[in-house]
Amino acid sequence: MTTPVEPATRKRVLKVIFISLLLDLISFTFILPLFPKLLEFYRNVEAPLDPAAPPSKTLLSSVLGYLNAYKASFARPIDSRYDIVLLGGALGSLFSLLQAIASPIIGHFSDRYGRRTALLLSMTGNILSVLLWVMATDFRTFLASRIVGGLSEGNVQLATAIATDISDPSKRGSTMALIGACFSIAFTFGPALGAWLSSFSTVAANPFATAAGVSLTLIVVETLYLYFCLPETLPALTQKTEPTGTQVSSTKSEEKKPATTPTTKPTAVQRTNSHFLLNFTHFSFLLFFSGMEFSLPFMTYDLFAYDSAKNGRLLGFVGLIASLLQGGVTRRLPPLLSVRIGVIACLLAFIMLGRITSVLGLYGAAALLATTSATVVTGLNALSSFESHEGERGGKLGMLRSWGQLGRGLGPVLFTSIYWWAGREVAYGIGALGMSWVALLVMYALKTPPGSERVRKEGHVAEEKKEL
Repeated sequence: MTTPVEPATRKRVLKVIFISLLLDLISFTFILPLFPKLLEFYRNVEAPLDPAAPPSKTLLSSVLGYLNAYKASFARPIDSRYDIVLLGGALGSLFSLLQAIASPIIGHFSDRYGRRTALLLSMTGNILSVLLWVMATDFRTFLASRIVGGLSEGNVQLATAIATDISDPSKRGSTMALIGACFSIAFTFGPALGAWLSSFSTVAANPFATAAGVSLTLIVVETLYLYFCLPETLPALTQKTEPTGTQVSSTKSEEKKPATTPTTKPTAVQRTNSHFLLNFTHFSFLLFFSGMEFSLPFMTYDLFAYDSAKNGRLLGFVGLIASLLQGGVTRRLPPLLSVRIGVIACLLAFIMLGRITSVLGLYGAAALLATTSATVVTGLNALSSFESHEGERGGKLGMLRSWGQLGRGLGPVLFTSIYWWAGREVAYGIGALGMSWVALLVMYALKTPPGSERVRKEGHVAEEKKEL
């Protein structure tokens, strides 16, 4: 067993993780509302739609050619206004698939060399990625920025591993909810800030350099903050064992103790759920959920003629509700119960989105999506941490994220293909069937780990003490 982390140390590390992750995610979300205009800018420069313009032989023109061939394979015609959305979706899928490759490597690296070292190396890659975006006057450079970012982004999984290192089972759920709250806050304010910054043009060759520059500033500040304020939390590097043999109290004898003795061997974990089952559940959930997320702009445009501003307000509503739930509800729930609530909410959202005809119904489904966002991934991360000993948490959480990112990379392509091929009702109907399968997994296949049962019991004891 490892020595429990002192409350003051835990509080200090959590503060560092919360601030750094918030900076990271706000910087990351700057680009989300800019994708349509940003890609449209590159298309106008490198692959203009004007038939009188000379044909271009750029990387972007080749990519758009492949996407148009993909569109032509559908019986239903797909309007050209979706070209940019398709391109943005392809880039999003590429980023997620690169994350699926990189996440286990980053996790295992952190298990061997420490969370702090892995996080600082990840930040170096992030700085390079955003720096390429600042200099991206052509699509090729912008694509390189996304590739570097996809391969180096490890902040979320490492923040989760660090939070697990410093939290005992009774605090695990609330700590994971704190990380989830960073997502909700960042996705509530980050996109709006990015859109506002894009209105300031400082470099003619790259109209989005202002937003990219501010994003780079945040990443650099975050890196310096982590370098000076984040201690190492991997138990194998922070907790020492006493040398075997006769104990001596003299100062000279103490100086003879090994300076860096390995920690105690990790206690074996009696697993309740296999990691394969947790990973497969994460993959299945995000396969359908991410497809629904990506299809929302198509659906709101078709049904209600929503523009970017109205879609932004809808996403802001989702982020606000999710952050309120994570701050007040999710952190008090046992992880498995949290996952179950979120999956059922997602199933109901699929059913509603296949049938809605009013804006009120749309926002009702959005509230269910907010519930899902506030619960499922946070709960699965907590469950995976309960099934991992301290020496393998980074790798196991990295694999969990890898499977999830694989689902996030494939989901949009598969779901939108069904959407165009068979229509909204069929697409969301199939999504509901898929989420029903996920619901069966979380209701009947996943079990409550013994460690998480203590969360509820100790929570009740704490409430009783407050009442006394």
